[in-house]
Formats: sequence, structure tokens, C-alpha cells
Amino acid sequence: MEHAKSGPSSWPELADVVPVPQDDGPSPVVPIAYRNDFREVMDYFRALYFAGERSPRALRLTSEAIELNPGNYTVWHFRRLILEALGSNLLEERDFVEKIAECNPKNYQIWHHKRWLAEKLGPGVANKEHEFTMKILAIDAKNYHAWSHRQWVLQTLGGWESELQYCNQLLEEDVFNNSAWNQRYLVITRSPLLGGLTVMRDSEVDYTIESIVANPQNESPWRYLKGLYKGENNLLVADERISDVCVKVLKNDWSCVFALSLLLDLLRLGLQPSDELKVTLEPARNSDPEMAGADLATTICCILQKCDPLRVNYWSWYKTTLSSHIS
Repeated sequence: MEHAKSGPSSWPELADVVPVPQDDGPSPVVPIAYRNDFREVMDYFRALYFAGERSPRALRLTSEAIELNPGNYTVWHFRRLILEALGSNLLEERDFVEKIAECNPKNYQIWHHKRWLAEKLGPGVANKEHEFTMKILAIDAKNYHAWSHRQWVLQTLGGWESELQYCNQLLEEDVFNNSAWNQRYLVITRSPLLGGLTVMRDSEVDYTIESIVANPQNESPWRYLKGLYKGENNLLVADERISDVCVKVLKNDWSCVFALSLLLDLLRLGLQPSDELKVTLEPARNSDPEMAGADLATTICCILQKCDPLRVNYWSWYKTTLSSHIS
């Protein structure tokens, strides 16, 4: 954004204000070499801030200070006090902050201010807030601030109607977008329009399995699949689609860490391995004398020790915890 051509010392409305310089003490060790325009604005800002003045000129001065440094929490806080005292038009303020946010999309203070505005304006602005976060996420699909704000708006102000469709769109564009998978889970578990996880689970399992088969090395859908059964391990084990997709993936690549890891969890939870699963892992079992005669869970741990070297110590430990009855 363009800064004012003339500093506050030339503003007629500030003619009676005595600027207050920054006090770094008598002997600052490493004084900061502020630009002259920044120093001038902040000196005038301090004068009005210390005086506690809530006025149009104070509001204008905070605008200048924010454009020079959008991360100054004190300036944003003072601006909110002024906006409330003046009864300012908060829709105009939203326009102002969005222009700042577009140039500073990862600034905590801006998003905090934006949430404050949305809370003041109420549910009627929910869709506008979603439009803005979509705009930011189109530039950076993993912007934590935008996702956090979007989730807060959904749960506080609403706007759930097209959120699942939005998640579909993002995953069609990039199925590796873990932020979109996370948002999808929020939608199916929290949206008041979909009926909750119990209602959505069956169709979501099919959706996730399709994604896994298309990209077996994408960790996100594997984690999402387990999340669909959070707290209900008996259902996870009983759903044959879960073990079936593991077998299907392992038939093409018996070293897929995500399929092996999920299978190991299933075996620990009581899954009775099918003959198809045993046959699928037979080549790996026969390729290493150490696995000869080992039960299926131990065999999987041995495979993981080789295929997942970053966690080799974890799998070694895991193997020691296995019960001998898992076969």
C-alpha cells in the first residue's frame, strides 16, 4: 500500500501534538536505525496513545503506523479501542484490514483483528469471510492463519453449506494437501448439516480408499481413514474394506509403509489375517531367513525395519511388544 506523501508533522489536525520519542534508556547497547518516516509516525502515535485519545486523527495515525509495520500489536489494540469509541463503520474497517492482509497473509495481529471484526459483525458476514480465506488459500493452500480463521468462522458464525464441496475441490487440485484432508475431517465431524461421523463414515471410507488406491504413498488419506474410526477400533477391524485396501496396495508394493503400519495396528486389535494377506506377504517372508517361521505381525515389523529406516528403532521396539498369539 502507498504511504502518505507527507508525515504527521505536516497534518493540520496534529499541530497541537508534541511527539514522544522512543525511550531506549540512557545508553542503548544496539539502537535500532529506524527510517525517518517510521520514527516520525511512531513518535506521534506514542503521544496520542499515552494520552489515551480516541479520535479520528488517532485512527488515521494508526492506519499510517500499521502500513509501516503491520505486526505492531499495540497499534492494532489501540485501533480497536478507537473504533469502538467512535462507533466506526466496521465494514469499512474490514475492507481496510483485508487490503493489509493480502500483502501480509501470515501476520498474527492482522488475523486476530479480522476475527474481532467478524465477531462484532455477526453471522451475516460468514460467507464473506469464507470468500476471503478462499482467496488467501488459493495463493497458499496451507496457510495456517487462513485455515484457523476459516474454522473459527464455521464453528462460530456458520457457512457450512458448501464446505464439503470446497474440500473436494481442493483435493481434486492437490490430493496431497494435508490441510484439506484435515478440513474435510472437521466438516464431516462438526457440520450440523451432515449428521455427523456415524452418518458420513460409510461414504467417506469409500472416498478415502479410492484416494489411497490412486496414490498409495500419500500419507494423508491413510491417516484420515484411521480417523474415521477414532475411538471405535472394533468397527475398524470389522470393516473388511480396511484390510482389503491394505492387501490391494501390498500386492503391487509389499514395501508400502502406510499399508504395513495399518495392517500391524489391525493385527494388534484382533484382526484374523486372511489367506490372501498371508500369500501377499509370503515373498517378503521368504526373502529373509530371519522371517522364516515368524508370525505375521513379526514379519511385518521386520519388513518395516527395512522399508522405514528413519524409524528402525521404533519398529525394533514394537516387535518386542507383540504377543505370540498374533499369527
